[in-house]
Amino acid sequence: MNGQDYIKILQAGYAFLKANAQEVNDLNVFPIPDGDTGDNMCSTMRGGVDAVNGEQSQNLAEVSDKAARGMLLRARGNSGVILSQIFAGINKGFAGVADAGVADVIFALEQGVKSSYLAVEKPVEGTILTVFRQSVEYAKEKNATNGKDLCKDLSEGAKISLEKTPEMLEVLKEAGVVDSGGKGICYIIAGALAYLNGEEIEDAAEKTAPTAAPAKDVDFSLFGQDSVMKFGYCTEFLLQLTNAKTKVEEFKVNEFIEGLKTLGDSIVCFLTGSVVKVHIHSFNPDRILAYALKFGEFLTMKIENMTLQHNETLVAKQKYNKNEKRKPFGVVTVATGEGLTKTFTEQGADVVIFGGQGNNPSLEDFLEAYDAVNADDIFVLPNNANILLVAKASASEYKGSKIHVIPSKTIGDGYLALSMLDYSSGDSKAIADAMIESMAASVTGLVCKATRDANMNAVEILKDNYLGFSGKDMLCSDKERLDVAFELLEKLNAKEKFFLVTIYGCEVDSAERARFEEKLAKTYPNLEFYGVDGGQDVFDYVVVME
Repeated sequence: MNGQDYIKILQAGYAFLKANAQEVNDLNVFPIPDGDTGDNMCSTMRGGVDAVNGEQSQNLAEVSDKAARGMLLRARGNSGVILSQIFAGINKGFAGVADAGVADVIFALEQGVKSSYLAVEKPVEGTILTVFRQSVEYAKEKNATNGKDLCKDLSEGAKISLEKTPEMLEVLKEAGVVDSGGKGICYIIAGALAYLNGEEIEDAAEKTAPTAAPAKDVDFSLFGQDSVMKFGYCTEFLLQLTNAKTKVEEFKVNEFIEGLKTLGDSIVCFLTGSVVKVHIHSFNPDRILAYALKFGEFLTMKIENMTLQHNETLVAKQKYNKNEKRKPFGVVTVATGEGLTKTFTEQGADVVIFGGQGNNPSLEDFLEAYDAVNADDIFVLPNNANILLVAKASASEYKGSKIHVIPSKTIGDGYLALSMLDYSSGDSKAIADAMIESMAASVTGLVCKATRDANMNAVEILKDNYLGFSGKDMLCSDKERLDVAFELLEKLNAKEKFFLVTIYGCEVDSAERARFEEKLAKTYPNLEFYGVDGGQDVFDYVVVME
């Protein structure tokens, strides 16, 4: 296996995963709107595929290194980070290997197992970690002599392991599902096997090729009369081969690509039926079009100035107001909703990354935020258990500041941690400890709509009813949202608490808020209360009590 083979395998694995991402999403254990494992794994895998699209090197180590880096930067969610670490380990195993044999691949896969387990502080069996590890163990024991058989053994081992995950994790058994991340791994391996078996991977190249962004207003002022073309043009087209210009039956796409190589780079080209799909970068798109016209006629065509795109990207990346003057301390947090973003900013957050339940930011998002904060010590509040691992990975990756990840797993955790933000000691450890201590003395409950029927913790949950939960404990469910909010308060022993913050989601209007606060005053007259119009999606009520 050389570098070009590896690219094809990555593309096929991504194509299979992408085609089945929704199935992976739907394996979510909890009946809340956070089924995004498939999407997170796709984003991560896509990062690796994009990083090597158009790569011409035959050297496996070089290609693997680029792919692993691309996956790391695009990693989202716990499953995405673990997947990126699997490929980071594989990359270590391929170091110095230009062409890999079966033994090389087995060694690299074993390094992937080691790296993925090291990425998790407390590895849990019955997850993506187990499925990948056991697939490698199974394949090694089978002792295949060629790549196709090795991949077949990996696929068989992964499927066997996946079916056993409910026996390893009670929560999977209770929900009646297999592990979603493990299922994603099965699809990636299945895609690789399909490619090695010579199967046509439908739309594999098209799914991984750069695609046109949604229509937007272009700021043409970013390329003016004194500008210099630095990056050339991105040219994409669909070419219908015609017998009037060539013998379609005898057309060889590999020979067509050889002609394109003399005209540009970053080439993605494939043939579907009698239509050729082309993506290429060049300073002379006219020559590319003239070359293509020798073989047929254009069905679609798009040429974009990549220097203008680059300039727009630089402007777009300035999504956070950078602190020009270096300062000792700063805070990065994660939230959705205009009201919650404003509240966190008022509490002292320098940057609020857009994201949360079902919309996990990537590792690269965190790196950009750190650049904007421009501080010696940066405190990070992920505010979601599925974002925590990405935040920790970003802390290891970033070298410009010392990053302190505060293990906030809910919006409530983040709110309380920021409420204790005090830089006066000048001691980063003391500051972090105070934020962590504030979370430990509190409890957070959440209300949202159920995505499916379930029975968890002896709570009968019906799809589209509302449910109240804290951590991983489902506590109550009913069709009336307000009733669920108050039952949740009761389950969390609100009568024994002194202070309550309620963060209202975007679906809770002013009339419902008034009803909530009126009933709250009657039911818990001694509870000090503060309400926040968070405007967040997914969670209609976030209740934080101390």
